[in-house]
Amino acid sequence: MKNDKLKITFLGGVGEIGKNMTALEYNDEIILIDAGLTFPGEDLPGVDIVIPDMSYLVENKAKIKALLLTHGHEDHIGAVPFLLEQIQVPVYGSRLTLALVENKLKEHPKVKFKGVAVKPRNVLKLGSYVIEFVKVSHSIAGALAFSITTPVGTIVHTGDFKIDYEPIDGQMTDLSRLGEIGRKGVQLLLCESTNVCRKGYSMSEKRVGETLDGLIKGHPEQRIIVATFASNIHRMQQIMDIAEKYGRKIAFTGRSMINVSEVALKLGELKFNRDNIIDIEKVDKMADKEVLIMTTGSQGEPMSALTRMASGEFKNLKIKQNDLVILSASPIPGNEKNVYNVINALYKLGADVIYDELADVHTSGHACQEELKLMHSLVKPKFFIPVHGEYRHMKTHKELAVKLGMDERNVLLPCIGMQIELGANSIKEGKLVKAGQRLVDGIGIGDMDSNVLRERKQLSEDGICVVCVNINNIKGEITGEPFIITRGVVYADEQESFVQDAKACIIASLKESDLRGVEPSMIRSSLRRNVSNFIFKRTKRRPMILTIVTLD
Repeated sequence: MKNDKLKITFLGGVGEIGKNMTALEYNDEIILIDAGLTFPGEDLPGVDIVIPDMSYLVENKAKIKALLLTHGHEDHIGAVPFLLEQIQVPVYGSRLTLALVENKLKEHPKVKFKGVAVKPRNVLKLGSYVIEFVKVSHSIAGALAFSITTPVGTIVHTGDFKIDYEPIDGQMTDLSRLGEIGRKGVQLLLCESTNVCRKGYSMSEKRVGETLDGLIKGHPEQRIIVATFASNIHRMQQIMDIAEKYGRKIAFTGRSMINVSEVALKLGELKFNRDNIIDIEKVDKMADKEVLIMTTGSQGEPMSALTRMASGEFKNLKIKQNDLVILSASPIPGNEKNVYNVINALYKLGADVIYDELADVHTSGHACQEELKLMHSLVKPKFFIPVHGEYRHMKTHKELAVKLGMDERNVLLPCIGMQIELGANSIKEGKLVKAGQRLVDGIGIGDMDSNVLRERKQLSEDGICVVCVNINNIKGEITGEPFIITRGVVYADEQESFVQDAKACIIASLKESDLRGVEPSMIRSSLRRNVSNFIFKRTKRRPMILTIVTLD
């Protein structure tokens, strides 16, 4: 029997910023929207990236018809390689979005990729779904919203968007088409919530360009370094145009900045004269007033080019007294400490630093309250689910929708793993499916509760102690003195007395037992327990303890 309900499963991007991934399922047909990643916090030592748990999709991979990508930011495309490793599915998105995916797949050469480029107002039929792609403005070119007609009604997914009346590419969010879709009737709106707590409108990119022009014009004798998001092609275009206007050559640094600029140039999304580009290694040979360096590192990432410049570890360029550094970005929540550490280090090296608190050098790509109100007013949905935000964002977005006249019963706040059932006249919470986080570490992928992660946390918090003993298995005697190494357990001035007391503890504990013919594993276990108890009584810490027993 056919089901008259459409299931919407949230595998990421709700109750959090990042790793966006949503599945729409009608009977035996699933389409996916985005497959993003997020970056680990301090509670995930050694982890490179975090992606959604895709167990539910793998279990139902025969049903999956397509992956639709809203735009090319990492929190929307970063997990695509890991999805395609397990599930072969065509990928639909704008030319730039697909080009950025292909660039990522160079590190996954075995993955098969079938990308289908689409344009705004293109219509695609996939089984029971009819998808129309709608142009929206964002901080990256090629961003799309989706109008998805299903057997239970039309769903509008906004993707990440803002309403910029003066966009750099001249193509603003397609408000007229959204209005037309709304007049035909929209069953459900899935709308991003990132900036719902900000009143008013987001600032135009044009305003940022005017500020940057004034800064570069106003510092004609200084060498200028601009850090921004590599994906913000419109910002890059403005900076390059300004540099050329004032007779400065441009040097790119940072792998992602170089890669994205090459991809964008190839597609025509970025236009510049290659004769105006110089290699970073030639910068020191030119007068300060003749160059502008565009770099990554606006978020204070530890290995980024700007962070290494600030610490004096960037071999191709040293910060000096006559430098002006512009951070054309604002800190992503959680990155504030890293960003301000970099700013402080740049100041100490003698540079002048301009950042978002001092001038309008950045604007968000996400809609503020008045823009969100306009989206709701145009689309006029019967039901609403806020997405792309922490719980506080989604709750505030719900309150905004209710103030605009929506029935509170028609708004649901999802969580990771929640499956919502949408009918022609109803919406309700369904079952929870397996979902959550998967940790990518080098070439390994693990779970939140993996032994590796627990051991890393233990090492980072309490250190490690290695104990080596030699035992004559026939006589049951210790031969020689125990050997102990500690790292991160005790301070230097305590080390000598600690080691001597630990050795005495080990010798005493071993003499209490008859060691003749005993298995080394049993001796190791006893040693580990006794040394752990000794260290805890002495330091109130529980370091990782490794015991090595050799038999003579």
